[in-house]
Amino acid sequence: MASVESAFTARFWSLIGATFLGFLGIGTVLPALAPHIKYELGGSDQTVGWVVGIFSFVALGSRLFSGPLADRKGRKITFLLGLLSCALAGAAYLAPLKLPGAYLGRILQGFGEACLYTGAAAWAVEVAGVERSGQALGYLSSAIWGGVSAGPAIGHWLGSFQHAAALQLTTAGTAFVMAMLVKEEFQPAPHEGARPWLQTDLIPPGLAVGLANVHYPVVAGFLILHLAHYGNSGPAAFSSYALVILFSRFFLGGLPDRIAPGITFYTGIGAMAIGLVAIAMGPSPAIAILAAAILGFGFSFPWSSTAATVLRKTPEWQHGSTIGLMSAFCDLFVGLSSLAAGSVAGHFGYSAAFLMAALALIAAAVAGKYVFFSNDGESERPGFEAVCVNGSGIGIA
Repeated sequence: MASVESAFTARFWSLIGATFLGFLGIGTVLPALAPHIKYELGGSDQTVGWVVGIFSFVALGSRLFSGPLADRKGRKITFLLGLLSCALAGAAYLAPLKLPGAYLGRILQGFGEACLYTGAAAWAVEVAGVERSGQALGYLSSAIWGGVSAGPAIGHWLGSFQHAAALQLTTAGTAFVMAMLVKEEFQPAPHEGARPWLQTDLIPPGLAVGLANVHYPVVAGFLILHLAHYGNSGPAAFSSYALVILFSRFFLGGLPDRIAPGITFYTGIGAMAIGLVAIAMGPSPAIAILAAAILGFGFSFPWSSTAATVLRKTPEWQHGSTIGLMSAFCDLFVGLSSLAAGSVAGHFGYSAAFLMAALALIAAAVAGKYVFFSNDGESERPGFEAVCVNGSGIGIA
């Protein structure tokens, strides 16, 4: 178990830097992808939708593979496999394969993203120590959010899809070399037989984080359109939302390690609800920007609070599978809510889509009850005592 002084060493920051580069490459190709498919490859609008959407389906399915791989073969090999797949995606985009190359690139990118995140999260918690898992995941989330936020701006600046694809290949390759130099100490535990792919005790935390993510496609798809009718503050509001998430996860990610994670979880979804309802009401530009910032602040906590709680109750050799499955819940709910938000907005208006996301937080709060306030056999679960007796005075909330 890492001590407080040694938790965030050069190994940890090298891992964070490699993760940033991996997600920077993923984000770089996004702005020019649809125009590239339609105007350079001659694809239809439907083809654009299929090529863009196949990423999510592949990523969702790959979560169920990447988690067990991280537990059985190691976090490092899973992380490196993700980076390799992202690099190959860049190469597929550059190859003269036309539309099949675009499909292949997105498939490789979806698989790579799943392995990259699962390996990085399990490895970061291992390096920092499970008693500091909230802060470790906060730093990791900042790297991911920073990469996918900066990537599109860089891709737009590069001016062509080919240049963006070449940068993805370069950043993933650089990250691969960085990660190769990071030492892994994890030793997989022996397993007898296959474990069930869906562990029932992970359903409540999966629902909690999944329902907290329902708002994301609503914000990404309709924030700018909705606020165009109320002073056109959408771009500034979205920037406020993204920047607050980035800085909150970096500077406040350790709160679930220092206070009861249930407090940070419910504070987070409470702030999210305030922000969503305020935006739904069609506020003035100043209020809209403030509401988006409150929403971003709240969204900084549900994942780290839930994951930190679950990982402290889970033996180390199951951390990869746990993170992979919880991430799959997020993917599932983002996908389903994307469809639902479009339907709700089409029938009832943009405000209704934001209210739908706020209502999902009520269900997240109910699911959270079984994560943070259930005492069903905590002391009997494997790994529980090892977390409580860690020399730092930090135990399970």
